[in-house]
Amino acid sequence: MTAFILRRLLVTLVTVLGAMVLLFTILQLIPGDFATVVLGPRATPEIIESFRVRMGLDQPIYVQLFNFIFNAVQGDLGTDVLSHLPVSFLVMQVLPHTIVLALSAIFIASFLGIPLGAYAAAYKGSWLDRILGVISISAITIPSFLAGLLGLLIFSVFLGWFPAMGAGQSGNLGDQIYHLILPALALGLGWIGYIARIMRASMLDEMTEDYVRTARSKGLKESVVVFKHALRGALIPVIAVIGVGFGNLLGGAVLIEIIFHRPGLGYLIYTAIGTRNFPIVQGGLIIAVLLYSLANLLADLSYSFIDPRVRSD
Repeated sequence: MTAFILRRLLVTLVTVLGAMVLLFTILQLIPGDFATVVLGPRATPEIIESFRVRMGLDQPIYVQLFNFIFNAVQGDLGTDVLSHLPVSFLVMQVLPHTIVLALSAIFIASFLGIPLGAYAAAYKGSWLDRILGVISISAITIPSFLAGLLGLLIFSVFLGWFPAMGAGQSGNLGDQIYHLILPALALGLGWIGYIARIMRASMLDEMTEDYVRTARSKGLKESVVVFKHALRGALIPVIAVIGVGFGNLLGGAVLIEIIFHRPGLGYLIYTAIGTRNFPIVQGGLIIAVLLYSLANLLADLSYSFIDPRVRSD
């Protein structure tokens, strides 16, 4: 088990470092001079050169890359060129909002998708299976931004059930949850259907295994066989999907944060791109990649505990 964890940690480390190099390279290929864009066309050459020295832009590319990675590993993500505040401080201010939104969305998707898929597999071919199949496919085909816009229009504007924007009053947990419900539902809607389809397919495969036949031959109730024995093995691919889903929801949260005007990492990166504030873009994307990699790492470790065969493979 120790070797398995070390291998996964090494893969995660390589992934994050590779993403940092790729991110730095892409930003360097963007046309235009960063110093001129930030300072404006009226800045004198002396001011531009002073800014380039302060930001380390006068150094060779390989030196900038080394400093970028070295500082990021120590937690230094740079300085915001507009407010002169540390990027890590700005990111940590909004990061909890994005994590809570993504976790809420994947929790809703799992809470609804796993039972839907399990019941569809238990009653394969029945009218219930067909109805659940239509619901799952319909949920998958609706993009999160469209679900957000429709939810905002119907439940906020027309019905007035939920607030239209914001993250709730600071320190008021009830108000924050109230503001979170609609964005989380909109973000997680597509993954409800996706998890349900994965769960159904996994359950059908698991119910053909020998240990399930043995449980049936012992005279156990079908509900016990399905939901106690087969369900555990069927959860392995679902857990992997949930880990990947959390990472994808972090990216999908950008549009939801914009639609509902919620503070978050995605909204911060979006506004930084508009002003070409590269330190915030770099720092925010590094944190996003790190969260995505950690989510997949936790998914690997969790389903390895559920099924020891994964560690052997």
